[in-house]
Amino acid sequence: MEARLQKILAQWGIASRREAEDMIRRSRVKINGSLAHLGQKVDPETDKISVDGKLVSPHQRPPLIYLLLHKPAGVVSTCYDPQGRKTVLDLLPEELTQGSGLHPVGRLDAESTGALILTNDGSLTFGLTHPSHSIPKTYEVLVKGHPAAEILEIWRKGVVLEGRKTRPAEVNLIKRLAKNSHLEIVLKEGRNRQIRRVAQQLGYPVIKLHRTSIGPIKLKMSKLPLLKAGNYRSLKSAEIRFLQEQIKHLPIQDTAEVRSASKA
Repeated sequence: MEARLQKILAQWGIASRREAEDMIRRSRVKINGSLAHLGQKVDPETDKISVDGKLVSPHQRPPLIYLLLHKPAGVVSTCYDPQGRKTVLDLLPEELTQGSGLHPVGRLDAESTGALILTNDGSLTFGLTHPSHSIPKTYEVLVKGHPAAEILEIWRKGVVLEGRKTRPAEVNLIKRLAKNSHLEIVLKEGRNRQIRRVAQQLGYPVIKLHRTSIGPIKLKMSKLPLLKAGNYRSLKSAEIRFLQEQIKHLPIQDTAEVRSASKA
């Protein structure tokens, strides 16, 4: 049965759908010897798919990997960076990244730090980055100045970004410093640079942003030391089950279709 090429590459664990789309754009993928194009449909039973000149198939799919990484500042949350900056994959041993299809789930800004999930489970990645999911993510945020209680309430209720209001969020003042404020923010959506953009719009720009947890998946686990910056650990079985439960009832759509729906 025919399906979009990026969907097949994700299902086979070659890359996430977003990364697969990027690979297609950069002419790294061929179908039956010809360069593939974005949105192209193929039949995995009869068409020959190659990436970087090597044939790929579901039979070559590597074992599934689920990791939690403590991303340090200055590292980009991609598999490849055209500017030559260090990526999250550069923090991992070669035996984990070589030919495994491992990729980050979502992103943290280069200057932001904290919890980031990496996997080669394309279906899980698609579900967790789908606009319908609402796994709470917790951040420690240092902002410039001292936002008043009414400003924090505006932030909690939602702020309009590019014509669309953000979802309600938990925003709590943890500590008031001499010139800055330490906040804890819990989001159930992941729009691009959302916390930084809202803070800037409200007049209290972000100085530091650190993600401490993704749902129950935390950098600091009970009875375990804090996962240090640049280090990683395998997700526990209960954590993997939690993530899989979150995507069970999501509609199955191609990335292009999700983007189209989000613009409606």
